[in-house]
Amino acid sequence: MKVFHCDHCGQLLFFENSVCVRCGRALAYVLERRDLASLDFAPTDAAPNRWLSRFPDEPLRLCENYSRYNVCNWAVPFDDPNALCRACRLTRTIPNLSRTGNDRLWYKLEVAKRRLIYTLDQLGLPLESKHEAPDTGLTFEFLEDVLTGHAEGVITVNIAEADDAVRVKRRSELNEPYRTLLGHFRHESGHFYWDRLVKDTDRLEAFRARFGDERTDYAAALSRNYSEGAPPGWQDHYVSAYAAMHPWEDWAETWAHYLHMIDTLETAAACGISIAPPRKDEPTVTDVPNPVADSDVSFDAMMDSWTTITYVLDNLNRGLGNDDAYPFVLSATTVAKLRFVHETITAHAPP
Repeated sequence: MKVFHCDHCGQLLFFENSVCVRCGRALAYVLERRDLASLDFAPTDAAPNRWLSRFPDEPLRLCENYSRYNVCNWAVPFDDPNALCRACRLTRTIPNLSRTGNDRLWYKLEVAKRRLIYTLDQLGLPLESKHEAPDTGLTFEFLEDVLTGHAEGVITVNIAEADDAVRVKRRSELNEPYRTLLGHFRHESGHFYWDRLVKDTDRLEAFRARFGDERTDYAAALSRNYSEGAPPGWQDHYVSAYAAMHPWEDWAETWAHYLHMIDTLETAAACGISIAPPRKDEPTVTDVPNPVADSDVSFDAMMDSWTTITYVLDNLNRGLGNDDAYPFVLSATTVAKLRFVHETITAHAPP
């Protein structure tokens, strides 16, 4: 994530902010500008939801989920016929708002989804909705009492995953070191992009050589995973125990991990992080690569910085009495799989 500042008063902002805490101006993320803009309310009789940014020739409207439900903080070009922003129009089914607390869960779901969309957009990946591209588009459904998963471009998320207490309980029951709402979105997007970037492409055979044959019986693999768990020594070949279940899950877990890296490295670079310990034999990073702003960043440069940043991140977290923020150890095999994801994305990305 890049670092945002209020373009009116210079206040440091978070991606989710809708109001500047210093000057009180309304804020909205403008996808076309890839920036968080401060706004002036400029309604007319014919256009009551009209706002101006520092680009006065580009009037905006607040996304309907912003102005009506306050679960979004994005804007759309004023002449866009859609009431919803590019992120919100990807959601086909929202939680049942007649149930107490579901509005709060919906907000958390949309926050995680917008962070995913931000990264996918920055990487130049296709983001058409099912309405725009019925056969190849993407859509989200936020439902109760369902399994989180993906099928033919539809990502279904159990809204209980947005409840921190429920999610932590499930993480403990499944003995998982890491389980986050954003992680779910990134994982399921991996299944979607496997269909778009690998399936029926010239990368399929290379995928099978690296991850295994996806034609292996998925139902049998799922049953075996929940009855027997991951095989001994899975850490030598997979980024997580769940990745060992089936090549599709291995890809999705590796894809999600790559997106974790992209977001964290972009943030570190934007914050100007430099790690220069007094001992010369300790991990050092003097120039964190920004894999989004600079398309020429090599995968090796990313990994070198990643190893050092996560080492420091875990030590900082332990100093606060928390578990490791990054509870992973990447084997050479796993790094090779991450490289495959990197090459798949960069091969698709526009110049």
